[in-house]
Amino acid sequence: MIGAIFGDIVGSLYEWNNIKTTNFEIFNPEAFFTDDSVLTIALAESILSGTDYVKNLRKFYKLYPDESYGTSFRHWAALEHSEPYNSWGNGSAMRVSPIGFVYNTIESVLMEAKKSAEVTHNHEEGIKGAQATAISIYFARIGKSKKYIKDFIESHFGYDLSISLDSIRPSYKFDVSCQGTVPPAIRAFLESDNFLHSIRLAVSLGGDSDTLACITGGIAHAYYGTLDKKITDYLYQKLDSFLTQITKNFCSKFDCF
Repeated sequence: MIGAIFGDIVGSLYEWNNIKTTNFEIFNPEAFFTDDSVLTIALAESILSGTDYVKNLRKFYKLYPDESYGTSFRHWAALEHSEPYNSWGNGSAMRVSPIGFVYNTIESVLMEAKKSAEVTHNHEEGIKGAQATAISIYFARIGKSKKYIKDFIESHFGYDLSISLDSIRPSYKFDVSCQGTVPPAIRAFLESDNFLHSIRLAVSLGGDSDTLACITGGIAHAYYGTLDKKITDYLYQKLDSFLTQITKNFCSKFDCF
């Protein structure tokens, strides 16, 4: 989960100022957390406390109303009894990483990812994006190879993960859909040599850079293991005390530092 939050923070500066290179300052002092981190931590807190996903997503939206939420989510979260809005957007995938670190079977990961997505993103593609992200994290966490993860995602979800980032990068543009975000984010993980390299690759695509790096970061963290103290120190400097405490509590309980 920390990897996902770190990716969001690093990518925050480039969402509306895209770059097409891996050569940038990854610990930029001007970076900040976005709605990706807020909603990721909301799901983590739901898992810790047993609070309903709907209740917590609305609670965290009201605590952090000025983040860059999508218009449909903002409308949903502001109303107490609004229904899911059939979204295929990447919001379901950006927030799902805690589930990949907690649940311990394929069936439970897929089921819980679907549950977390469909409270808002009940479109088939919205659910699929969350499930593909969560199960990639689960497989990475239990030591499956990159080939295994690639083959499973392609066969189970129909995503094409064979296209290189070098082929994608020149024409890749801002895309808020799961189908336009999750496959390149997973590909960034597959091409990476280490955790920080994965974040650089995700951001270098351009587009919705904070969400790409958030998705990539969750998978890469699970795969490469414990993150360097410089990474965690930077992350906690960026989060406020409330979000920091939930993140530390979650990672302490589920061993995801």
